Amino acid sequence: MIKSHFLTIALLLGVAASDAQQGLTNQLVWASGEFNAEYVDGLNSMADGLHYSSIERSDAFGSRIVKYSYATGNEVAVIATSVDIFNDPNREVEDYAFSAAEDKILVATEMESIYRHSSSANYYIYDIATKSVIQLADFSLGKQRLAEFSPTGKAVAFVRNNDLYVLDLASRKEIRITEDGARNAIINGAMDWVYEEEFGVDKAFQWSPKGDRIAWIRTDESRVKEYTMDYYGELYPDPYTFKYPKAGEENSRVSVWIYDLSKGLSRKVNTGANPDIYIPRIRWSAGNDRLIIMRLNRHQNHLEFLATNLAAVEPFDHATELIYEEKSDTYIDITDNLFFPADGKSFYWTSERDNYHHLWQFDLTGKPIRQITSGEWDIIDFYGIDEQKELAYYSSSQHGATEKHLFVVDLKKGKTRQLGNVPGTYEASFSSGMKYYIQTFSDAQTPPVVTLHSSDGKEIRTLRDNEKLRQRLANYKLTRKEFFQFTNSTGTSINCWMMKPANFDPAKKYPVLVAIYGGPGSNTVSNSWGSRNFLWYQLLCQEGYIVVSCDPRGTMHRGRTFKHSTYMNLGKNETEDFIDLAKHLGQQSYVDAARIGIQGWSYGGYMTSLCMTKGADYYKAGIAVAPVTNWKYYDSIYTERFMRTPQENSGGYENNSPINFVDLLKGKYLLVHGSADDNVHLQNTMDMVSALVAKNKPFDMFIYPNKNHGIYGGYTRLHLFEKMTVFLKENL
Repeated sequence: MIKSHFLTIALLLGVAASDAQQGLTNQLVWASGEFNAEYVDGLNSMADGLHYSSIERSDAFGSRIVKYSYATGNEVAVIATSVDIFNDPNREVEDYAFSAAEDKILVATEMESIYRHSSSANYYIYDIATKSVIQLADFSLGKQRLAEFSPTGKAVAFVRNNDLYVLDLASRKEIRITEDGARNAIINGAMDWVYEEEFGVDKAFQWSPKGDRIAWIRTDESRVKEYTMDYYGELYPDPYTFKYPKAGEENSRVSVWIYDLSKGLSRKVNTGANPDIYIPRIRWSAGNDRLIIMRLNRHQNHLEFLATNLAAVEPFDHATELIYEEKSDTYIDITDNLFFPADGKSFYWTSERDNYHHLWQFDLTGKPIRQITSGEWDIIDFYGIDEQKELAYYSSSQHGATEKHLFVVDLKKGKTRQLGNVPGTYEASFSSGMKYYIQTFSDAQTPPVVTLHSSDGKEIRTLRDNEKLRQRLANYKLTRKEFFQFTNSTGTSINCWMMKPANFDPAKKYPVLVAIYGGPGSNTVSNSWGSRNFLWYQLLCQEGYIVVSCDPRGTMHRGRTFKHSTYMNLGKNETEDFIDLAKHLGQQSYVDAARIGIQGWSYGGYMTSLCMTKGADYYKAGIAVAPVTNWKYYDSIYTERFMRTPQENSGGYENNSPINFVDLLKGKYLLVHGSADDNVHLQNTMDMVSALVAKNKPFDMFIYPNKNHGIYGGYTRLHLFEKMTVFLKENL
């Protein structure tokens, strides 16, 4: 099925555009919804692994939580609706979770976003059999966060106003586990801004497998310095202040605690004498009911797994023992790829200990039992283990860093098998018990195709084919994305793609826009659907531009050596690679070497700013959106992971911060930022402006009031991309 879609879209995009075909506009791309792809969202695998549920919308009943069969796709039952839960079809079920027995549902409504991952909501508990509903808490006391059933379904834990609570469902008694929570001071059961952003975790409590204990992280951010942003719209701006540890500054102090529900007693866990550490994850081992704590030093190059002995107290804290440690000369990435089998005798963990990211099995002393996967490629996503069949599922870069394919490996024999062989990018979401998975496939020319598969890879049916979107795309003058490589000045091969105008004439010379990110953690050169950005590039191609992107040294899926080559000098190698790219492009007969521009967002804005200064001889125009301009302004976890602290590595910071090289600027430079960017602070752009003015360098700037790092909402994206389009047409 996928192969036929691939051939269809290839034919559609490979032919020359006819006179009847239409041109793209920013209005179409960013505001019309004309090119929205359909996905399968809000699916929850049910406990039997044979059914799943999803949220659907009905005019008469509001939100509907519907049960489906994986095997047939047929609707089995309507479990609950907005009318059942709220007695109001206009109120939305925004999120939900079943109890372990699937006899109750925890429903979130009136959700409010906090930061990138976190939110608060009002929660209800719905009993399926009796159709009765209760509030999780007194809503007048504040919204709740991270609510979760206990494994027995007899209680719900949640965070409110930075304290951790448990509601006993039988007695409806609310138990307050902590009492010291305070905004910008103490957080219990949730993480602070920097943990959420850089370790990708906002939930900081875990039920024990038996539901008799709850472990949580207490975060003391009282000594962390504050950052304040103004929100505009009222007579006086509304200041918002939050804790943000910049590189080299004071971090939150974290500790781990365990509450025993039967005793009503909390005990601290011994995590060592050094307070300046990270606890990026805590997790209970199902096999032996032990709490496993990941402890990471501030340099993030020494990772330890501590196992808590609940019976041992020394004299007041729970004792721990070291069961695994890993060290690096650079840094160690934190993932959720830790799996403890039911026998409790070993664990599985993905590691770069052999230079590539692979799956290993270890005993409980940290000694390797076996390396499960191997080769000069990286595991990208680890989906889990089927213990009964002794199989592990993952995606990898086995076919190159631009590809992402699904594989299954036999844990005993080490034999691997690929699931799906059409070139492109595959994502998977597995059911409970790993019986089925929902696959999302796309490539550079093909919108997502969502299909259901049995665990052996056999396709059962298509869930979303985006046929209507493909038909709409056929009406526009689209061009193909061509992948290529060039060799940089150090002899390293760099992955790239290029998009040429549909009426490309090799005898002509074209201006080029280099569209980039370029930093650790994200690749732009991927054989996958690029959504609206891809269509904006198509628009530029229709305006007569060639668009190019490349993944410089320091990017992902090419092994540890390639990724870590920028350690202590973020920006140096990447800038050199982008300058080498401009030189390579300038040598092509169809490129106007005097009209090469560059554009990027966040890290891409940082790289754009460096290329417009250090690479001023090669780039005529640049657009830097929400850029870092000096690494001392960015957060501690991210920056120190790659750079250590400014006190330890002042040269690495100053030699690669564009704010220090504005005197080299020659071309046209546009700075864009959101005034309420909690991630890359507006301070970066303001100080860049000061440096530019001090050197009397002309530039353009636009600030989006009250917009965060994503700069979206209403017509904001349309306005931004129209502004960037006009800037390029006037200056490149």
